[in-house]
Amino acid sequence: MLEIGERPWGKYYVLADEPNYKLKRIEVNPGQKLSYQYHHKRQEQWTVIEGSATVVLEDQEINLEYGESIFIPLGARHRMMNLSDQPVVFIEVQTGTYFGEDDIVRVEDEYDRK
Repeated sequence: MLEIGERPWGKYYVLADEPNYKLKRIEVNPGQKLSYQYHHKRQEQWTVIEGSATVVLEDQEINLEYGESIFIPLGARHRMMNLSDQPVVFIEVQTGTYFGEDDIVRVEDEYDRK
């Protein structure tokens, strides 16, 4: 494990951090959600590997089940939500020119982060 990040909604594990991609395993606790956000320098591909997730992509809600994926284009507003009583786990593949946590622009956040 390259990095483990604790967040109010759950945690993430960085599995690979290469010059042209970053790979994470992300766990979202029951009833929690990530901030509604976008990125200037990366796009993402999410694949659910446990549980049932609700993704908001540009104000449209999309339900994802085990094995289903969604592409998050560069600059698109997005959020992962766990509206169930079971954990949601997904794999995130980031591609682009920069993968730092400071490339998160929060539009809305349940935990008052900026």
